[in-house]
Amino acid sequence: MSPEKMVRSANQIATFFKTQPGSDQIEKVAAHLRDFWDPRMREQLLAYVKSDGKDLDDLVLQASQKL
Repeated sequence: MSPEKMVRSANQIATFFKTQPGSDQIEKVAAHLRDFWDPRMREQLLAYVKSDGKDLDDLVLQASQKL
């Protein structure tokens, strides 16, 4: 997946969970990424976060620490 598409997809997940009630959005984003993203996609996301994480929503950055 291109980095741009990955960032867009991850940010869409964060945007969705920001609208949901409760205070556990970070865990919900992390759970979604664990449940629905292929391991290679998660590895790509984590490598992107380590490189600079540019343009990723703060919620995605926080959730990535739980992967």
